[in-house]
Amino acid sequence: MEEFLQSGLFNWVVLPALIFCARVIDVSMGTVRMILVTRGIRWLAPMIGFFEVILWLLAMGQIMLNLSNPACYVAFGAGYATGTYVGMLIESRLNIGKAVIETITARPAQGLVDKLRQANCGVTSFDALGANGPVKIIFSVIERRDMARVIALIKEFDPAAFYTISDVKHASEGVFPQRESVLGKLARLGK
Repeated sequence: MEEFLQSGLFNWVVLPALIFCARVIDVSMGTVRMILVTRGIRWLAPMIGFFEVILWLLAMGQIMLNLSNPACYVAFGAGYATGTYVGMLIESRLNIGKAVIETITARPAQGLVDKLRQANCGVTSFDALGANGPVKIIFSVIERRDMARVIALIKEFDPAAFYTISDVKHASEGVFPQRESVLGKLARLGK
């Protein structure tokens, strides 16, 4: 075993691959941790940070033990870059928290307002004046996991509608669809 750890295969292939994987995982974890903090889920972020920094220390420790091995440096940097990309992919699929969708349409918007309300979305709308004349502005605070469904409703109603999506750190009051908790689903399935 010690012979393998001293071999060129280990030093130039296996060790850089391990450093690369550690960096991909720790940078991805850092991205997820920051998302959780910004979305108000602060209780989980310290736990993720604990494992994130341990992986970073392991990777950095190997760099320090192998200062003469440029493959380790390349693996460290490539792992960071790849981890950033993987973290962005994870972020796009997490759908944690709430978002506000602001829709601006030149069409009479009651049809869209009705569809959003039928989908159990809270809706606030008002008349405004846009660059080309009267418009209707519609605000709706939604769960991020419902975003694709709400965007589909908007596009179905008015393919030319302008909409923006913003993160919501905290929302109080309002109308939000009732969701059954995981424990409630388990209890119902157990009956």
